[in-house]
This record gives sequence, structure tokens and C-alpha cells, in this order.
Amino acid sequence: MGKDMIIKILQDQLEAANAANLRLNLTIQNMQSSFSATVADLKATISGLEATVANLERLLQERDASLASARNQMRGLAGMMEKKSERQKPEPPAPKTDEEKKAEEERKAAERKARGNNGARRNMHFEMEVVEKDVYPQGMEGQKPLSTRDAIRYIMIPPRFIKEVSHIHTVKVGDSLVSAKAPLTPLLNSSYDGSFIAGIAQLRYIYSLPVERIAAYFTENGFNLDKKTANGLLKKTAGLFEKLYKAMQKAVKEDGYLKCDETYHKILVDADDNNGKGSRKGYIWVIVAVHLGLAYFFYEDGSRSEEVILNELGGYEGTIQSDGLKAYKKVAARSDGKILRLACLQHCKRPFVEMKDNPDAAEILSLANELYAQEHKHRIGKDDWTVEDNLRWRREYAPPILARLKEALLRVQAMTDKYPPKSQMMGAVNYFLNEWDGIEAIPTGGDYAWDNNQVECLNRAIALSRKNSMFFGSHDGAGRGAIFYSLACSCRLHRINFFEYLSDVLNRCAEMPNGAPPEAYRDLLPDRWAKKEQGD
Repeated sequence: MGKDMIIKILQDQLEAANAANLRLNLTIQNMQSSFSATVADLKATISGLEATVANLERLLQERDASLASARNQMRGLAGMMEKKSERQKPEPPAPKTDEEKKAEEERKAAERKARGNNGARRNMHFEMEVVEKDVYPQGMEGQKPLSTRDAIRYIMIPPRFIKEVSHIHTVKVGDSLVSAKAPLTPLLNSSYDGSFIAGIAQLRYIYSLPVERIAAYFTENGFNLDKKTANGLLKKTAGLFEKLYKAMQKAVKEDGYLKCDETYHKILVDADDNNGKGSRKGYIWVIVAVHLGLAYFFYEDGSRSEEVILNELGGYEGTIQSDGLKAYKKVAARSDGKILRLACLQHCKRPFVEMKDNPDAAEILSLANELYAQEHKHRIGKDDWTVEDNLRWRREYAPPILARLKEALLRVQAMTDKYPPKSQMMGAVNYFLNEWDGIEAIPTGGDYAWDNNQVECLNRAIALSRKNSMFFGSHDGAGRGAIFYSLACSCRLHRINFFEYLSDVLNRCAEMPNGAPPEAYRDLLPDRWAKKEQGD
């Protein structure tokens, strides 16, 4: 083999080796690129998953915070409605050391970091209707996402008004004509459904909007409603509820434990000079049936005369609780021992709160608060604590505190050289002692409240109306208000949505036969009401 041939063979082999090496390098480069892409995808996926996990953790934390806030709110609402007493102020905590302060700040900082959103707590509203949608980058809809995060927006839809048109058909069956029935309307010859009237009543008596503002609100949202029409619907509805209202009046007085109070509202009346309208105070009375959870408001031409409550509770047998108004004392005095009257500890202690810087007042206030402090150590219904358990506990803690309290009151009452007869201190002491029998009677029952706060909280609905609406247009308007407040506040005591209740009960009252007695309406009162389902 010649030299040239050998060189040629070696050159061919070298070229082949170079080609093979080039192919190998290309393969390695492709593998490296693929590997890098795979690593990048994995990193992106991991990052997305980490973001998702962090987002879920944040949402869980916010949910827990929301649930805790909701529980606190529910406890606060229960306290307003059931309000048995004023909470005893806790003892001031001991000063924290520098180490404790530093640890507390670190804990709070960690919580803020975990929550994100600059440390703000968000109410997630888990009870709300949820609409979900997927959002992709433009032009990439339907592609598999590497990661997903949630963006929440709360949307409000103003009141919707629907005009329902029912085509009532008549068909021939043999020689007879059969017509369909028009949908029920609660008011005769009216086109307004119960839900429409319920909406007006809710805004008027729950949210205390004057009728003029309600009409304007409806108009702004697409339904032209004038003041006269709105007032007419409320007036006719009150007439429809007459027997329901009488059923409540009767049911309330069947409860063995009542709380009573009265408050005022301005009423438009004819001016004495006949040159227009004037206004006067008109008193609305309320009786709360504690066990039934019914609040009965009533109005007698605005009178605060003792005869109003005497007539209302004539023949009642049981326990009533009230402030020191003489009318309530007379109710008990005329009952021949059939009525036990309880006083209100809050009314007795309030003047001393205003004088708490006075050592004598501070002592009396401290002893009154001690009754609350001992009472709050247990709660009926919690940890199997019964009414009987509470009665035994009261018989243990109450007598010695009451004895010390009365001793302090009598001691101050004897300080005539220090406190003149018409001084604030002497007036407060005398009021407390005049109510003493009613105070001592409270621990004789296991479920008697130390105060009348429950009924006073309900009277805030009247106070809010007084502030927003300023007045009722007439005595009749105030009487209608008493009917609606009775139903609204009773719903509040049972945590019933007033709109849903009224929408349902309006139509069911309309279905009642004309001759139905008030007793037939008893099951429609809030303490027994069960919403009628479609088809029932």
C-alpha cells in the first residue's frame, strides 16, 4: 500500500472522527438545553406551588380570623338582645417586663408577615354566594397553568325590581269554563307582592329611614315610588296584621317573666292655633316576654299615664321587671301578691358611675359590680350549668354582698351634714333604697336578670327612628309603628331575618279566612314561625 493511500485512509478516518465528535457535541448541547428547560419548568412549578401554598395558608388564617370575628359579633349581638347585665371591668393587668414586651412585638410581627397585605385582617365572607371564573393571559385561554392565585372582588347589586306578568288563561272543559287563579297578593286589589312591602317595612322600622328617603331610594334604583303609596302600603299591612298583633298581645302575657319599659317619640299633631302642625311627645310602651322571646310594643295616643300599663297588665300573674317608675310598682301592688316586681340594678348604680371619684360612691359602685362579677362566673346553658345551679349559686354569693351594699347605702344616707337632701349623692342613695325590695327579689330566681338592659336595648330602635325620622305623622302612624316594631324586634330576639319573615307572613296572613280568630295566627309569631316552602 502506497504512502498516499495510507494518508488518504487516515484523512478519511480523521474526518469521520470529527463528524462523529461534532454529532456528539450537538447531542450533548441538545441534552443540556433540554435539561435546563426541564429544570426551569420544575423550578417554575415549585415556585407556583409554593405561592399557592402560601396563598392557601393566608386564606386559612384570614378565615380563622373571620370566624373568630363572627363569633365575637354573635356574642355581642346575643349580649345586646339577652343582655342580662353589665360586664364587670377586669382588673388592670400587671406591667409587662422588657422581655415580655419584646416577645409580644416579635409575635405580632410574625403574625403580620404571615398574613401579608400589610398586616391587615380581611373578612373573607365565607357565607356569601360565590361566583368563580378563570382568568388567563390574553390569547392563552385553556392552557395548563403553571400556578394559580386567587383575586377576590366583592360586587354589590342594587335592589332589583321585577314586573311579573301572569297570563291568566281560561280553558273550556266540556260545557264548562275553567279559569286559572291569579297569584296571591297580600293586599286586596293590589299589585304589590309581600316581598315589596317587606322591603319598605325593613327600611322603615329596622334601618329607621323616613318614608321620603325610602321612596327616593326606590326611585334611584329603577322603581318610581311616591310617599303616599309607600305610606298606604304600610297602613294596609298594619290592618292585615291586626289579628297577628292581638295574638302577640295574648301570648306575651302568658309568659311568667316580663320586662317592661317605655320611651318617647315625637308625634305630629294639630297645632293649638290651627295654623299648621305641631309636635308633642308620645310614649310607646314595650313588654318583653323573656322566655318566649317576644317584644310587644303598644301605643295609647302617646299617653304615659299609669292607667295604660295597669290596663295592659290587668289580670297578669307572674314576674315583671322595670325601672323605678311608680306605675310599675302600682301594677304589682294591685295584684294581691300575684305579681312579683324586680328592680333594675343598672338604674340604681348609674348615678354612682357619674360620681365614681367620690370614695362613698366608689364603694357603693364596687359592691354593685361585685354582684355582676360573681354572676358572670357562670352562665346558664354553658358547661351544663342549669337554672337550678344558678339559683343555688346566687343564694350563696348574693346575701353577703347585698348586706354590705345596704349597710353602705344606709351609712351614706345618714351623712346629712355632708350630703344635703337635694344633692346628687342623696338622690342616688334614696332611689337605690326605694328600689331595695326589687333588688333583693332578683336572686330569688335562677334566671332573673340583674337589670332591665334587654328591653332598653330594644328601645334603641325607637331612639334611632326618633333621630332619623324625627316624628310619626300621626297617632295612627305611631300605632302602626308599634305593630311593626313588635314583629321586627321579636325577629331580632330570635335572629330571624325580618325581610324573609315579613315576606312570608304577609302572604300567609292574606290566606287566612276572614273569620279566623287571633289564636289561628299564633304559629306565625317569630317564636314559632317556620318559613313556608314552595309547594307547602
